[in-house]
Amino acid sequence: MVHCNKTVVVLLHIPHKTFFINFINKNIGNSDIQIKIKKKNITTANEIKFLGLIIDNKLSWKGHIDYITLKLNSACYSMGAVKPFVSQDTLKIIYYSYFHSIMAYGLPFWGSSTESIKVFKLQKRVIRVMMGCKSNQSCRELFTKLRILPLPSQYILSLLMFLNKNKDQFTANAQIYHCATRQQTNFHQPIANWTKYQKGTGYMGVKVFNMLPFNIKKESDNSKIFRHSLKNFLKEKSFYSLQEYFEL
Repeated sequence: MVHCNKTVVVLLHIPHKTFFINFINKNIGNSDIQIKIKKKNITTANEIKFLGLIIDNKLSWKGHIDYITLKLNSACYSMGAVKPFVSQDTLKIIYYSYFHSIMAYGLPFWGSSTESIKVFKLQKRVIRVMMGCKSNQSCRELFTKLRILPLPSQYILSLLMFLNKNKDQFTANAQIYHCATRQQTNFHQPIANWTKYQKGTGYMGVKVFNMLPFNIKKESDNSKIFRHSLKNFLKEKSFYSLQEYFEL
């Protein structure tokens, strides 16, 4: 990884091919970067596929979301095709193995993107298929009946489990402030003005964690109990957006 004029350049080495992606910020002019290895120019890429995630140089996640929506559309069609022949319990198993597995992969990274609404619409569509409802029917009660998390709630779950697994990388308030208050269970929220950073896993994870009810936060030392309590809370509330969660 190379930092150049406040831009970040990532070099990836692949057999017989080396290229780099230059992450850009619209508030900072593009840098004309030339990188050579053994006197050969390295090709610039606007997006790459890395560990199953398509990452673009603006971190918009549009390419990744467009990629998975094609797969999710196929899953919706398949669910509709098998619905007349299987029970709802079986249909739910198919949902988790065929739709949810694609939707949830890498969610802590792309879940805050404005493009994620495309995935949420497809999730609503497949829920209506499972319940045999019309295309204009509200899905909020359907999610609750099926005990399936809407995409924004699933994002909160995935994000907080990611933070909990990596909490040694974050600073707890107890490490800074020594007063015995409930705020000691919170993580220290760093100051940041860059929107992309605020939507990132670290900043957003701390913000979401700190808004959890105290009885769930205090379980965070035991990941299994924390996940169970958090999942039940999210299934009960069935949040349709982060704004709903923050306004709770």
